[in-house]
Amino acid sequence: MKLAVEKLEAGYQGKTVVKDISFTVEKGEFISLIGPSGCGKSTVLKVLAGLLEPMAGTIKVDDEALRKGNSHFSYMPQNDLLLDWYDILDNVCLYGKIHGKLQEARQQALADLKEFGLAGYEHAFPAQLSGGMRQRAAFLRTALCDSDILLLDEPFGALDVITREDMQDWLNRMRQRLDRTTLLVTHDIDEAIYLSDRILILGQRPASITRIVDVRHPHKDRAWLYAQGELRAAIHQELSHEVL
Repeated sequence: MKLAVEKLEAGYQGKTVVKDISFTVEKGEFISLIGPSGCGKSTVLKVLAGLLEPMAGTIKVDDEALRKGNSHFSYMPQNDLLLDWYDILDNVCLYGKIHGKLQEARQQALADLKEFGLAGYEHAFPAQLSGGMRQRAAFLRTALCDSDILLLDEPFGALDVITREDMQDWLNRMRQRLDRTTLLVTHDIDEAIYLSDRILILGQRPASITRIVDVRHPHKDRAWLYAQGELRAAIHQELSHEVL
């Protein structure tokens, strides 16, 4: 599904956090939002997810205005929010259970566990899993939702460096398999370059988009990423300018 955001303004308690935010995301495209800490990246996702009312602006999915209670978006926050008293299979099938589609969700989950690196752990509990495995379980739960657009709010931000890079490699491999329009909020320049088709750079509050960087490449891997020093430096300079 195609997403179009035009002149979005949002904030909290009457204070504007983001203003005049406009962008489009084509069907199947992967977009990253990056910017100074506290600039409102997560605020944009919360508006799209229906967790926050916008102050102004329009949001359209496939040229139709977004309505309350829509099912276009699946939202994954930074913390995995797995339920400690549910095993992994029950956790990833939570959406199906809530919406009366438990059997269908269980069948799909069992088929997907291996690809998500969780084969043999369907009856394990969250406390028995590593940080990376918990995030993959949370990602599978998000992917099993009946929606066409994924909203990922720093899903790897709480992981150690090695696990985070493993998860980035995994998501890079999974992109074609998932075939979802995706918005990722991140503080990590390399993560944005590696995973995205385009990067939206936000400025200071009240934030707007200061630059859009196209980073499409047909065969991204770590070797390609390590060679992007000039691009990395340009984005870093843009962000440093916003902080200063």
